[in-house]
Amino acid sequence: MATTKVKGTSKKIKELKGVKPEKVTTEELEKVQAVINDINKSQIEIGQMETTKHAIMHHISALQEAISGIRVEFEEKYGTADVNIQDGKINYNVEANS
Repeated sequence: MATTKVKGTSKKIKELKGVKPEKVTTEELEKVQAVINDINKSQIEIGQMETTKHAIMHHISALQEAISGIRVEFEEKYGTADVNIQDGKINYNVEANS
């Protein structure tokens, strides 16, 4: 008795027997790997940006402390820290004597 092979028969037999695939296709695997890799790269970039942001925030804090020191110096020397930063003019608060 001769047997002939029909294309796709073993796949159909597996379907009828309820056999489930063991792996996704190569194309599906590559697609999901590409998306996961892109997510990982993006998360690394966010981490780098956050590190830069943190360093800049520390720098701003140091600059704010420097301004506070300058204010103290101006108040001791001129009696006020109200200075026009464009031309250096000291703005004294003149209170009228009644």
